[in-house]
Amino acid sequence: MKKTIILTALAASLFTARVEAQSIPFPQPSPTSTVSQNFATSKIEISYSRPSAKGRKIFGDVVPYGKFWRTGANSATTVLFGEDVKVNGIDVKAGKYGLITFPGETEWTVVLTKDLTVTSADAYKQENDVARFTVMVEKNLNYVETFTIDPANMRNDACDLMLKWEQVIVRIKVMSFYDERLSKQITDLMSKDTRPYSGAANYYYENNKDLNQALIWINKSLEANPKAYWNWLLKAKIQKGLKDYAGAMETSNKSMELAKADNDDAYVKNNEKLQAEIKALPDYVPAKTKKK
Repeated sequence: MKKTIILTALAASLFTARVEAQSIPFPQPSPTSTVSQNFATSKIEISYSRPSAKGRKIFGDVVPYGKFWRTGANSATTVLFGEDVKVNGIDVKAGKYGLITFPGETEWTVVLTKDLTVTSADAYKQENDVARFTVMVEKNLNYVETFTIDPANMRNDACDLMLKWEQVIVRIKVMSFYDERLSKQITDLMSKDTRPYSGAANYYYENNKDLNQALIWINKSLEANPKAYWNWLLKAKIQKGLKDYAGAMETSNKSMELAKADNDDAYVKNNEKLQAEIKALPDYVPAKTKKK
C-alpha cells in the first residue's frame, strides 16, 4: 500500500513538472523570423531561424567552408517570390523555394530548391535545384552578431537579398520584369469603358514613358473630378517633364489652391517643392505678368 502511494505521488510530481515546463515560454536559442517585403507588384517573404555568434568563429568553423548549410538554424530556410523574377540572372517562377548555401572563404554557392524541408547534406538532392549560382563574399565593416537576411536596395524592378553574419555579406540580386506585364494590362484597360486614367498617367510619369499620352490621360481624369488636387499636381509634374514650365506653374498653383481649401498641408508643401524645382531650372523663364 505504501509503495503504491509513493509511485502515485511520483507520477503526479512528474506530470506537474511536465505541465509547468510546457507552460513556460523559454526563449528560442535561434529565434525564427519571417520577413515580408513588398516588391514590384507582389512581395518577397523569407522564413528562417537566426542563430547568434556568441563569441564563436562562424565561417570556416561553426559553418565549415564548402559544406552544405541550411542558411540559418533549426528548420529549412524558405523564400517566397510573389511573381516571376530573375535571381542572379536565372529565371525563377513565382512560388516558394528552399534556400541553401555552400559558403566559401571568397565565394558562396547559392541554391534555390523545390524541397522546402531539406536541412542536411544527406537529404539534399541536386535534381531539385531550381537555380544554382555563385556570389562573391563582401566584407562588412560592422560586425553582425545574429544571422540576418535583409531585403535591401529596394527599387521598383530590383532588390538585393543581403545575407549578413559576423563581418560577411553575401548579396543575392533579384529582378522583376513587371513593366512589360503592366504596360500590356494598361493598354488592355484603356481600351475599355471604365478606364483608370489617373493610375495610367501616374505609371507613365513614374516610369518615364510617353508623357504626352500621360498628359492626355490626366486631363481625362480631371474632367471627371476637377477638384482632385492630387491629380492637378500630377499634371504639373507631367508638364514639367514636357518642359512646359509656365503650364506646370499654373497647374501647380491650381493644385495648391484646392489643397489649401481642403486643409491638406502635405499637398501644399508638395506643390511648393515642385515650384521651387521648376524655378531652379536653368531654362525656366517666368511667365510675364498680364496687364490689367
